[in-house]
Amino acid sequence: MPHTKRRRLVTTAVAVSLGATALAACGSGDDSKAESGPVSLTYWTWTPGMDKVVDLWNKGPGKKEQITVTVKKQASGDTLVTKILTAHKAKKAPDLVQAEYQALPTLVSNDALADVSGDVEDVKDKFAEGVWQQTTLGTDAVYAVPQDIGPMMFYYREDLFKKYGLKVPTTWEQFAETARELKKKAPDKDLTTFSANDSGLFAGLAQQAGAKWWTTSGDKWKVGIDDAATRKVAEFWGGLVKEGVIDNQPMYTPSWNKALDTGKQIAWVSAVWAPGTLNTAAPDTKGKWAMAPLPQWSADQDVTGSWGGSSTAVTTDSAHKEAAAKFAVWLNTDHDALNALAKEGGIYPASTSAQLSGAFSNPPAYFSNQPDFYTKAAGIARTTAPASWGPNVNVAYTSFKDAFGAAAKNKSDFAAALKKMQDDTVADMKKQGFGVSR
Repeated sequence: MPHTKRRRLVTTAVAVSLGATALAACGSGDDSKAESGPVSLTYWTWTPGMDKVVDLWNKGPGKKEQITVTVKKQASGDTLVTKILTAHKAKKAPDLVQAEYQALPTLVSNDALADVSGDVEDVKDKFAEGVWQQTTLGTDAVYAVPQDIGPMMFYYREDLFKKYGLKVPTTWEQFAETARELKKKAPDKDLTTFSANDSGLFAGLAQQAGAKWWTTSGDKWKVGIDDAATRKVAEFWGGLVKEGVIDNQPMYTPSWNKALDTGKQIAWVSAVWAPGTLNTAAPDTKGKWAMAPLPQWSADQDVTGSWGGSSTAVTTDSAHKEAAAKFAVWLNTDHDALNALAKEGGIYPASTSAQLSGAFSNPPAYFSNQPDFYTKAAGIARTTAPASWGPNVNVAYTSFKDAFGAAAKNKSDFAAALKKMQDDTVADMKKQGFGVSR
């Protein structure tokens, strides 16, 4: 299913060649206009049913504008980014590519994506600030138009919370107390698990806490994976695992599916795409779950992290950048296009106006017991915190899986695992020739 691919949040394993130049100085500022006469564009994407969505363009606005788009289906994640960079080296990249947000720095660092700010700035207000920020990479340039997002939320078994007299936690402190209370009342059950097999979950939790894992200053990068915000998150979850009040098993396994389906685990910190996963993992519990905002670090906060999502970018190799940008804007802001994307591709749109219309007027079938599911989801999405990605997310994520996987299994120090993640990321950047200030 498409949600699975988006939630993996993987990025390329290809070494970038930026050297000591900071990201802010990279990317193409080429604003060349579309040539007169008919224009043909090629779009690389993995979203299911995209050809049907593009047909709407080709038969409507595209026909009027004399801009025809051809879809070329691709794999996602590492495979696609590697293919884009390989094609770009030969100056044969397509006009448009679908790119996950955390992959954008790698593509920009290799000068594969064009700055389309002059063609897309008018639609900035159609997206949450924290979402739009991920396509600007902290500069005045804009390298993509947001397509879909994965705002994080708290899912819980409504019937079992009632059975055990539990309150839905609104802060992480309450979350910990709820885990302890459940363990006392039902020792054979766990509130949830800490999973080290999906780095995107941890990244989103750190993002909510205010972490800035990669930033630039002048011609150098600063890596802050072990900053105070992320240490707070690591120590919190590590403490719960060590205390034994939550499970320490990975997600997406037969054992995890069974735990959700039988009520051994009664909650899940996830994202807006969770209904699709739960429908597969825990089919017997349909209609028994409810969704609430993510617990906060303080009662006066209202912010969420992001787990998944992608954008539509124009490449520097395109001879028709203006035309490509025009299509990217239509694809991600037009009412009919977004409805088709939701129906055919199963996406949750980045466009705020689309989150309450069309395909999102009714709750997911799995959550038919919560009529306001998408109304609540849209409100949560608007609180998405800014994220900061770097050119070697793949290295950080691999280190997370190794270091945190061992720490979770052994119930050992998560702070040490976080330092390992930081050190591995910095060492790799230096090896590649990046200037690193920390």
